[in-house]
Amino acid sequence: MTVYKNPVPTVDIIIEIGDKIILIERKNPPYGWAIPGGFVDYGESLENAARREAMEETSVHAELYEQFYTYSKPERDPRHHTITTVYIARAVDGRPAANDDAKSLKLFTSDALPDNLAFDHRDILMDYFEYKKTGKRPKPC
Repeated sequence: MTVYKNPVPTVDIIIEIGDKIILIERKNPPYGWAIPGGFVDYGESLENAARREAMEETSVHAELYEQFYTYSKPERDPRHHTITTVYIARAVDGRPAANDDAKSLKLFTSDALPDNLAFDHRDILMDYFEYKKTGKRPKPC
């Protein structure tokens, strides 16, 4: 019997509130600050997973307005190979509050990011801030 070992699909949601973005402090390993997000459930679309994860971790309704980029380096998550599709969203309802896998939550600007970002989220955020300034998306590696 052949056993297949496939990457796991995830989503990350850069949620904007004015000129700031929401980051969560992770409750579970790997620890650190992160873009809200998580695993896509079987039978769930990427967009629905993004909205669900945004609500579960930040307590806000996120209006997805753009699919930003997909990151797939096998080492991006130390636990296993994940592929994440990153969305950009606006918080449209609810008061930001840590919930579910989030230990805490804060709003950050591009010039004041925490040092201990989990996964490849520093790279993702640098790409996002560059895109907001220039309109240029990351190039495939």
